[in-house]
Amino acid sequence: MKTGFVAIVGRSNVGKSTILNALLERKVSIVTSKAQTTRNAIRGIYDDDEYQIIFVDTPGIHKAYHELGNRMNKEALASTKGVEAVILVVDASKRFDAGDTYISEALHLNKDTKLFIVINKIDLIRLPDAIAIKEKYHQIYKDAEIIEMSAIQNFNIDTLLNKVKEVIPEGPLYFPKDSITDKDPSFYVSEVIREKALLILKEEVPHNLAVRVDEIKSKKDATYIRATIIVERDSHKGIVIGKNGRIIKAIGMKARVDLEEYYSKNVFLELFVSVKEDWFNSPRLLKELGYNS
Repeated sequence: MKTGFVAIVGRSNVGKSTILNALLERKVSIVTSKAQTTRNAIRGIYDDDEYQIIFVDTPGIHKAYHELGNRMNKEALASTKGVEAVILVVDASKRFDAGDTYISEALHLNKDTKLFIVINKIDLIRLPDAIAIKEKYHQIYKDAEIIEMSAIQNFNIDTLLNKVKEVIPEGPLYFPKDSITDKDPSFYVSEVIREKALLILKEEVPHNLAVRVDEIKSKKDATYIRATIIVERDSHKGIVIGKNGRIIKAIGMKARVDLEEYYSKNVFLELFVSVKEDWFNSPRLLKELGYNS
């Protein structure tokens, strides 16, 4: 059996979670258009008769303005240690700038770690621009293998998977066969609720909210869930609830669709909103919410 770990890294909104979900052909990481959607390293497990590959989706590496951002950056860079390969995802439609330079300087790989550079969203640019961006990354990462991709259209996903398989060594089975992720149901529930909130809400609120799962009771015919959406201001609380509870009801309705598919039974979801000022700078609250460095 060939087994190993592969980290997926890059800036925010380059398509890392979309690539992970496409590789596994199932949803493991939430996906939105908002920056820093992924806040934890999420392991998605690919299994077939010959391979078990643990792909690690990581938070987008970015300029941090608070303690949560610092922890996210540390977790992303730490995920590149002790792995067989690293997939650096680049948004083809964005110019190379200081953020990309920062990653190139911060990414220190073991000499035995294979680097794949995925130029994602390649369908959004012209051929001359595609050639230019590939040449740029060839100059910086001379030993890397570059793959053009459109993850949302599943273009070259199989190519990436086959290339990764070439560098996976013989090894022990790290997870039971048919495992999907190392995260527990509580984490998945909180992420689904946060995803729906990010998709429904606008402007500054989504970046400053978190979700705490307070209780999950699973019975034969239904699962009962109670969770709290954490915001940093009283004004945000009103926005999340909405007039006559319209917004929080919409979040709950959309979340239930995914959760009923996950549990394969009816889900009764009760949502609350709580204000915790400056929660993203509080080590105690960050630990309580599962954001550990």
